[in-house]
Amino acid sequence: MITISLCMIVKNEADTLARCLDSAKEIADEIIIADTGSTDQTKEIAAAYTDRIYDFKWIGDFSAARNFAFSKGTKDYLLWLDADDVILEEDRARFLTLKQTLDPAVDIVMMPYYAGFDESGRLTLSYDRERLLKNHRGYYWVDRVHEYIPPVGNIIRSDCAVTHRKIHPTTKGRNLSIYRQMEREGVRFTPRNLYYFARELFENSEPQEAIRYFQAFIDTNEGWVEDIISACFHMSACYQMLGDSTQALTALLKSFAFDRPRPEICCQIGYWFKGKDATETALFWFTLAAKLGELPQEAGFILHDCRGYIPYLEMCVCYDRLGERQKAIECNEQAARFYPDSPAVQYNRAFFSQAHKS
Repeated sequence: MITISLCMIVKNEADTLARCLDSAKEIADEIIIADTGSTDQTKEIAAAYTDRIYDFKWIGDFSAARNFAFSKGTKDYLLWLDADDVILEEDRARFLTLKQTLDPAVDIVMMPYYAGFDESGRLTLSYDRERLLKNHRGYYWVDRVHEYIPPVGNIIRSDCAVTHRKIHPTTKGRNLSIYRQMEREGVRFTPRNLYYFARELFENSEPQEAIRYFQAFIDTNEGWVEDIISACFHMSACYQMLGDSTQALTALLKSFAFDRPRPEICCQIGYWFKGKDATETALFWFTLAAKLGELPQEAGFILHDCRGYIPYLEMCVCYDRLGERQKAIECNEQAARFYPDSPAVQYNRAFFSQAHKS
């Protein structure tokens, strides 16, 4: 059986750290905590779980902090979590099985990261991350923000998931300020830097500049295809923010030059045509999104509602507008398979029931 070092960087995480460590203590053979300047009870809470607590001066570089934490790990594999992550009971059981059965020839284990949820707790956003890495294999974190480990070696994917349970929002502008500092220093941005800089600009409501950096990223011809498709998706949203509907559609269609259509893109095109009252065309795109949602998932950012619930709900609306009531009802029930308690599904059922009576 392999051994695991859990390596974390923390700062002022008193509200979430115990929850995280409680969920991971059965998995980890040692726990490494690198504190980057806490002023609350973070280190005292950590001390109840480990004596391997280190101070690391924050220098505006997440990779530097993570590499320091990794350097302290002594076990076979290195596991990383953020303080507002948890490993739920069912995933903990899978993780313990993986620990007992993992082939030591494996270098990296990719795992799903459940990163977004709606108000009822349903998963809405997930993507894969490099989560478990062989120690002394030369792996290192790169990029000051949105840091990652270049994936090389014998890599497998596990269904053990890590769940992000944020309590407090990320400090607004924190990541963007790091990219601005890199700009001032004249740092040469990699394609990945360009993509995530653009994402930060978008999320901080700077659509014009975000478009420029998304396009610069695409123009490198060196980006990961999933990030390129995501860039097209977000460029469209930027154009919508700027009131340019035509360019918003063009950005979505541009994604088809790089790979097969994604359900997320098709849903957005469906909404575009729905907004133009082109119901039959909108129906085509929502139907395609539903069909594509049945295919194996990609490794990029996955908006789960676009892979079933949303397209069927919108197909219901489209069919009803076209006077095909029975098909509308059938699509509403298909949407209910994904979200049985959906207020929209319940509203539609009541609407159809009342229409039938009248």
